[in-house]
Amino acid sequence: MKPLPPKPLLYEINTAIWLEELSHKTGKKITLSTIPEEEWDRLRNFGFHMVWLMGVWKRSPMGTQIALQNTALTKEFQQVLPDYTPSDVIGSPYCVQAYQVDERFGGKEGILKARNALHARGMKLILDFVPNHIAPDHTWTEHHPEYFVQGTENHLRKFPDAYIRIGKHIFARGKDPNFPAWQDVVQLNACHPSLRKAMIETLVEIGNLCDGLRVDMAMLMLNSIFQHTWRTHGIIPPEKDFWEEVIPAVKKEHPHLFFMAEAYWDTEPVLLEQGFDACYDKRLYDYLRGRSPKLIRQQLSRSSDFQNHLVRFIENHDEKRAITAFPYNQWKLAALVTANTPGTFMLHEGQLEGRSARIPVFLGRRSEENTSQEVADFYTRLLALLERTEFSGTFQLLPSPHPVLCGWRWQFQNQSLVFWCNPTRRVAYLKDDMVPLYNPLWAEGFVPQGNKRGHYAFQPFGFAVWEMS
Repeated sequence: MKPLPPKPLLYEINTAIWLEELSHKTGKKITLSTIPEEEWDRLRNFGFHMVWLMGVWKRSPMGTQIALQNTALTKEFQQVLPDYTPSDVIGSPYCVQAYQVDERFGGKEGILKARNALHARGMKLILDFVPNHIAPDHTWTEHHPEYFVQGTENHLRKFPDAYIRIGKHIFARGKDPNFPAWQDVVQLNACHPSLRKAMIETLVEIGNLCDGLRVDMAMLMLNSIFQHTWRTHGIIPPEKDFWEEVIPAVKKEHPHLFFMAEAYWDTEPVLLEQGFDACYDKRLYDYLRGRSPKLIRQQLSRSSDFQNHLVRFIENHDEKRAITAFPYNQWKLAALVTANTPGTFMLHEGQLEGRSARIPVFLGRRSEENTSQEVADFYTRLLALLERTEFSGTFQLLPSPHPVLCGWRWQFQNQSLVFWCNPTRRVAYLKDDMVPLYNPLWAEGFVPQGNKRGHYAFQPFGFAVWEMS
């Protein structure tokens, strides 16, 4: 396999829904073993370098029952799926009963065939890993209770939503320190040496099936965050952080395994230092949604070496659909920025067609939805622009000639591409002696200003791209 280019394209697919819709389309049961060749060709033709098959692992029956008893969740299911029935709930892909590929998706044979199909087309396979928590019916709760954060009868009595009794033991439910406990999962003890050893063994096995991992909520395993979250339980962290110990051990067996962290709270530099190859860039997403040119420029001014290790996106299974989160033409500008700045560009299945309904990960199907030719045409042009260069040049943030504008340049050997955009609802008026505004390669919301020669306006969410030799 060739190494990843400087600007990789990553595509996230909801495996359960993808297979369900392919089965409906073909009129026969489709698993990862029987994906039609033209479907793999379609992914190759978009130019993706990595495909993330989200949610392939065996889901928890116990977790599914807990979800079905959650009235807030079932209300959400009914809103997005008008003909919803309980059989549509197949469980959360982040409530893992076992790191075995679910037989309904094709099992181990299916994932190996999928990986081979991707490799034959020059693409890598990414799978999930959830380090912070596990399903309550995972075998570890019975055979290795020491792997978990445990509670007491007093904890269970006072905080019944934060603890759960399983057999003879009381376990803490999985938790992010800023939110109530997740009801369907049990909290692993990141500081326990035997748990770390078991995690390394699990990751080595997973590494036999794929080329990389998207690690769920990776920062929760950092000593500082873990100790803060569970400070009342007397857990003393070891000298080494979890990832400092785990990633090098796994890479001894799989040197080229790609580790991508879902990460927040400014933990990205620490996680990269501890061995991750890439981290989510939620900050840029938030700054684009907030329409803040100052903060967008601030994020794009960080060193290229750091930005090259970021994963930029305007949509994934945790966020709203892009055309909903970024109304009007704001989604176009947001896509242009995330696609054409350093780092991995992540796209979510359905984003290229303009789907607007976000589907809870518990569901195994979704409703039919009208797609948008305008959205499809936009992404065809955007991906074609990326394919021309793969952005292997030098990135430079440009001084802004107007408070609301953001601009940057990619300098290649014999040419450069210059980008300007207006991420706000204000209009920006400019003269062509401030920036070279004539003859853009691609522009939307960028227009001459009346009869004034050399005067231009960037409309709200307008952008333009110039090619210069």
